[in-house]
Amino acid sequence: MKEKVDAQQEKMPQFYLCFMENQEFLGRLMDFTSHARLRGPCGDSMEFYLVIDQDIIKDVKCYTDGCGPTKACAVVAASLIAGKPIQQALKISAGDILERLGDLPENHRHCSILAVSTLYHAIAEYLLKY
Repeated sequence: MKEKVDAQQEKMPQFYLCFMENQEFLGRLMDFTSHARLRGPCGDSMEFYLVIDQDIIKDVKCYTDGCGPTKACAVVAASLIAGKPIQQALKISAGDILERLGDLPENHRHCSILAVSTLYHAIAEYLLKY
């Protein structure tokens, strides 16, 4: 049975596997330090919720009404910043997300820009408040 699952996973796109491995970052937080919501040029919206304490991102959740690649970009961005200092999170790029996802279709690469932009807006909200 394990061989059948491994064979199925080999056929799945890398971006889908990244999404499946990072689903704990999907959702919304009720008690957050900062939040941002943006809509991309494709019409997908994305939200990031951050809990930040002493400039460390203690918790992060993301929510999107978008397609699979949009969700994959969101959860990968969240996974890259979880537990990190704000200054390190500000170094995350769309290229980092694309590198992690591997085979994201070219017509969905803008999703990585939406993820980083939304994340940066949430961090900016924190920096302006505190």
